[in-house]
Amino acid sequence: MLETMRKNGLVLAAFALVCTALIALTNSLTRSTIIEQEQAQLLAVLNELLPASTHDEPLYEHCVALKSPQYLGSRNPLPVFTAVKQGEIQGYAIEAIAPDGYSGEIKLVVGVNADGSLSGVRVLNHNETPGLGDKIELKKSRWLLDFDGKRLNGADDLRWAVRNDGGQFDAFTGATITPRAVVGAVRKVLLLVNEQPQLLTTAPRCGETL
Repeated sequence: MLETMRKNGLVLAAFALVCTALIALTNSLTRSTIIEQEQAQLLAVLNELLPASTHDEPLYEHCVALKSPQYLGSRNPLPVFTAVKQGEIQGYAIEAIAPDGYSGEIKLVVGVNADGSLSGVRVLNHNETPGLGDKIELKKSRWLLDFDGKRLNGADDLRWAVRNDGGQFDAFTGATITPRAVVGAVRKVLLLVNEQPQLLTTAPRCGETL
């Protein structure tokens, strides 16, 4: 009896080790692919928010890693790309986190023109409910396009909320939390640009911290 139990235990242990090794190998093989896909997605977003006409110098040469939980919603440094043309700043593409999504963090890129207006907002990653909260994806709805051209007139601008809270942005039927989180995150990015613009160019370069 004991011998049988011992053999069964060894078989189970060996099976667990094999499964763990296979999972580790799969993660190792797919990680580089995932990173490449994320980089390709980011590049596509940057090209939308900071098109070639806005800069005559490579964006990566004007990338800083800004650590600002207050404005960017993350304790980790996040990249800020600056479009520079003929020595003048034309705009920014700023990564930010909406930490209060319905199903967790929502990763965004917020495009801001030099005049403080929004060139656009794009979602890089989220776990919101399919059919409800996933309307923050441009391929699922045009809701994100409502940010285009919008401005923030100071910290007391009451328009920067969903309509349920008296603001100017539509909410989703049955999923108010998701758009509320995105609107709040974009508002904080605009506060950053309005109140602390020096941080956008004086933070450490991306290669030094990322």
